[in-house]
Parts: sequence; structure tokens; C-alpha cells
Amino acid sequence: MSVINVSPTRMELTKIKKRLAVATKGHKLLKDKRDELMRRFLDTVRETKDLRERVEVKIAEANRSFALASSITQREAIATALMLPKQKVSLNISAKNVMGVNIPVFDIEEKTRSKDDSLSYGYAFTSGDLDNSISILSETFSDLLLLAEKEKMIQMLAVEIEKTRRRVNALEYVMIPNYQDTIRYITMKLGENERGNITRLMKVKDMMVEKQIEARKRQNEALSG
Repeated sequence: MSVINVSPTRMELTKIKKRLAVATKGHKLLKDKRDELMRRFLDTVRETKDLRERVEVKIAEANRSFALASSITQREAIATALMLPKQKVSLNISAKNVMGVNIPVFDIEEKTRSKDDSLSYGYAFTSGDLDNSISILSETFSDLLLLAEKEKMIQMLAVEIEKTRRRVNALEYVMIPNYQDTIRYITMKLGENERGNITRLMKVKDMMVEKQIEARKRQNEALSG
């Protein structure tokens, strides 16, 4: 039994009972939060798994096309073609609150003269495989950012779940049992004190009765003498 170091009084008993009520309510709220975080964590993990598989397939396809382009086009020609891109991309980062966790949200803004004019080179000295590789990477770029967002969300949710789990365990296995043990201890002490007071009162009453009996006895003896 682990008892908090307090005076065994009725006032302290009332305080500890209030603390126990608050701790019990907090324990329930934290358990609900932990369960909801776990649900969102598992849903996000499943979504991220599917997204990662799609992204890996696209990147593998882009790598195959780039490998084919490299096999029929000189490396210098490819480097020159990719030297000056026409597109400009800016990344905006905001945040959304998920169960008290600020999750980053990535948003890209593409700036180009024309959506159909995204390639920065002509077609005379490059192959269609290079076009295909760049096109696939361009289409996959948004999914890559979403994948990074989801994986960061998983990481942050995992940290929050662990923190919440520790708080739940601290309340469930330390604070609440300590309050309960302290309440039992104070209740027991108050009961002992009450029984002790009753015993003392009974002894005082017996002494007073004995004194009254003795006084009457002396009075009767004086009258008979």
C-alpha cells in the first residue's frame, strides 16, 4: 500500500476524494484520446502503405525510362537538356490539428508559362523515354509530398501515443491507487479515532457513575450515623 503523506483528517479526506474524482475523469479522457490516436495512426499507416506502393511503382517506371534514355543518349546531352528547367515550384507548409498534435501539411505551387510546356529542352537530341521519365516524375511529385506528409504524421502520432500511454499508466497504476490507498488509510484512522473517543467517553461516564454511587453511599452513611 502506497499512502500519500497527509494528516488523517476529514478535510484531507475530502481533498483526496476530489483529487481521485479528477484523476479518474482524466484517466478516462486520456484513454479515449489514446484509443482515437491509435485508430487514426492505424488508418494512416494503411493509407501510407498503399500510397508508398503506388509511388514506388511510378518511380521504378520512371527509372526504367531514364535508364533506356541513358542507353541511347549521351550523358552530356541529357545533362544539357535538364540544365535549365522551365518550371518553378514553391512549397507552402501549414499545419492541421489532429487530437492536439500539429501535423504539417505540404502544398506545392507550380509556376510555368504553360502546363503543356513543362519540358525545358527540344526533341531533336533526346529520346521519348526521357520525356516519359520526366512526365512520370512530374505526376508523382504531388504523391511524394503527400507521402512525406503522411509519414511525418505517423511519426508524430506515434510520439503522442507513447506520451499519452505513459500518462494513462501513471494515472492507472500510480496516482489513482495511491489516492485510493490514502482514502482507505484516512478512513481507517478516522474510524480508530472515533472508536477511541467513544471508549474514552464511556470510561469517563463510568467514572462519573462510580463517583455518583460513591457520593450517595457516603451520604447514606452520614444520614444513618
